[in-house]
Amino acid sequence: MSYSPDQDARAVLLPAFDTLDFADVMEPFLEQGGYAVLIGETREEYVARTMSETRLSTETASPFRGAIERLLAKCPDLIVAVDQEMGGIQRLQGLVPPLPTLREASSLTDQAVADCCFRTASGARELGVTMFLAPIADVAGAQNPWLCNRQMGTDAATVAKLVKAFVTGVQKAGVSAVTKHFPGFDHLTGDPALVDVSLHTTLERILQNALPFRAAIEAGTRAIMTGPAPVAAIDAENAASTSPAVVGWLRQQFGFQGLVVSDDLDAPATMRGRSLLQTAVASINAGADLLLVGGGPHLCDLSEGIAAAARTGEVLAERLSDAASRVRRHAALT
Repeated sequence: MSYSPDQDARAVLLPAFDTLDFADVMEPFLEQGGYAVLIGETREEYVARTMSETRLSTETASPFRGAIERLLAKCPDLIVAVDQEMGGIQRLQGLVPPLPTLREASSLTDQAVADCCFRTASGARELGVTMFLAPIADVAGAQNPWLCNRQMGTDAATVAKLVKAFVTGVQKAGVSAVTKHFPGFDHLTGDPALVDVSLHTTLERILQNALPFRAAIEAGTRAIMTGPAPVAAIDAENAASTSPAVVGWLRQQFGFQGLVVSDDLDAPATMRGRSLLQTAVASINAGADLLLVGGGPHLCDLSEGIAAAARTGEVLAERLSDAASRVRRHAALT
């Protein structure tokens, strides 16, 4: 089956919403070629690393499942993603069996950790969720406000074991793991979602800290998310999610052949003064397949802009088609 640039442009987008009130935007988006949605959290919940008391007291499994089923009527192969991090943000808090805490995980065998992750992911599948934007594979230290209270450790070997168990467990339940944030961000002076900041770690240290990503690939992670800020040792100008050098490194040096997911493209450290459309174009050309963007009425204009860029050659039409095909193949696995 052949697809138009307009359909391909929608297929590569992962729109994020912080409530379940997304049908009016998502239904026409899916009818015109979209394949994915991120059911996210508010900025306040993101910062707090926990769901709000209001959400926990009012959001039950029934409306959550119902919102997804309404979209499935438009796209049966829909990718439904959530942030479900061990030790960090858990969008399905109160809706599924919880992931182990990091303290609990440290006292469990690798198999026991994988079993816990399997139970959480099985509960998510019952709700209609098919993708976890997790695990966090960054080996982050204390000087990282972006990953504070989200990272799984400061030792690469320890994080690698947890990452491998997480990927194994959730994918056994049929939920795709999106291991993040390649190539690993151990030290950032600010939150890239708020300020333009770069990683200045040496290439040698980056390679040492990349052990968890290798473990994830060995475990068969179906997707990897690139980071939201420039990695000076590889590409000082472009954020990892818009960098051909970083994505090329992932493909060639690490041998990863799965789905490449961008981090949030409207982060200041990712946009670096560009418009959202320009940033999306750069991310596709860099080799990303599925682009994380904020959801809303602007999705139509963004999709049309990407399609127009493909027609003029600003986006390589073959690259857009390849990215969309990768998303569709991934969706068909769910």
